[in-house]
Amino acid sequence: MTLDALEIGATGQVERVRGGRAIAQRLQEMGVTKGVAVKVVRVAPLGDPLEVELRGYRLSLRKDEAAAIEISAL
Repeated sequence: MTLDALEIGATGQVERVRGGRAIAQRLQEMGVTKGVAVKVVRVAPLGDPLEVELRGYRLSLRKDEAAAIEISAL
């Protein structure tokens, strides 16, 4: 399952970040690493971007970035 498939209010745990090296590195620098709990806070009306909460802060991600994050449901 990927992060963009989570419903609002649902929480998941990051399993891996895939995609190009630049995207993966950018997400890791923002704190999206394996084992981190991520909660979807809200989604824009057209589905892009998503606002997620992780490590005590909120982060806005584009849908294609969220699709590169594989998660397992908690």
